[in-house]
Amino acid sequence: MSATATVAPKRKLRPARKQVAEGEVDKSEAIQPGKEYNIWYNKWAGGDKEDALANKTLSQTRCIIARDAGYTRADATGNKYCCLFFARGCCPYGHECNYLHRLPLPNHVLPDNSRDCFGREKHGDYRDDMGGVGSFNRVNRTLYVGKIHESPDKKQAEETLLRHFGEWGKVLRWNILYNRGVAFVMYDSELNAQFAKEAMANQSMDGDEILNVRWATEDPNPGEKKAEARRIEDMGQKAIAGMLDEGLVEAAQTVRALEEGDEQDFYHIEHSKDNEEDEEELPEQPSDEDDKEQRRPIKKVKNTNGGFFDADALDNLKFYAELAKKQALEDQERVKERKVPAKPAGMASLLGGYGSGDDSD
Repeated sequence: MSATATVAPKRKLRPARKQVAEGEVDKSEAIQPGKEYNIWYNKWAGGDKEDALANKTLSQTRCIIARDAGYTRADATGNKYCCLFFARGCCPYGHECNYLHRLPLPNHVLPDNSRDCFGREKHGDYRDDMGGVGSFNRVNRTLYVGKIHESPDKKQAEETLLRHFGEWGKVLRWNILYNRGVAFVMYDSELNAQFAKEAMANQSMDGDEILNVRWATEDPNPGEKKAEARRIEDMGQKAIAGMLDEGLVEAAQTVRALEEGDEQDFYHIEHSKDNEEDEEELPEQPSDEDDKEQRRPIKKVKNTNGGFFDADALDNLKFYAELAKKQALEDQERVKERKVPAKPAGMASLLGGYGSGDDSD
């Protein structure tokens, strides 16, 4: 039986769903454990940390991407930031919202790296409790998940964790600290980690727990630090390579080869089959012995590669580079021939500094 290729039908764009009605969410504040409100950290201060975690209430709403995602006004206006209330599952505007109602795409680029995917400004340092927006001095893709209810079956616990946190993006690694109710989840993109942190805050998985989701501290493992440094370096090289023009790279490498006298550093240009058919090599013209060294085969190639230099220009540059290199070698040999061996030091040379050989004395 021959396999027939089936074409998947195109999914029609749908408007974003209104997650809640206006006034449906209870916005009354819970009892705060602190006594003073810190406007810098946007929280109450002076209370016990354990009391603050114990007084957390389960979120009234939750985002479901398969049901709530869709196009909004931001898709037409070009706004690159996601809706914070959509991530929390409580946006009442739906398709009329001025922010995106979907997950950050893999190629999603923010106009300002000092802001998160929701457009909130980052800070120089993390908060003491590793909550909040985060820091712009570090690319953090790992979330700390506390207060989870563990399953006796470890495979079931991993499946539950990945099912709930894998909804917000590609998960690279995860680690569950059993008997401690703590897990770490690393995403492929920092933007997905930012979205997941807000989407899973004060939520529950399969149990009746209230999750405590925060930013994870830096991994002290030296191998992980090196791997992260290599990943950032590769991303930077790819970004720079995507912005450079091939003709500009060719010209820069050609100039460098001329200056250094290394003809092997020329930018390699692959000719197509049409160029090989159009290429005609003419025999060398007869000349004197002195001119033979400066003669070379002449090639005529049609400039169909669209490069910065055509084939004739590159051949000429290579020819002059070879002459420059040959001349440099000849100059080095002449300098070696002109060197005079040093005379052995005798008594006259030793006493010459005192003027013993001067007739005037």
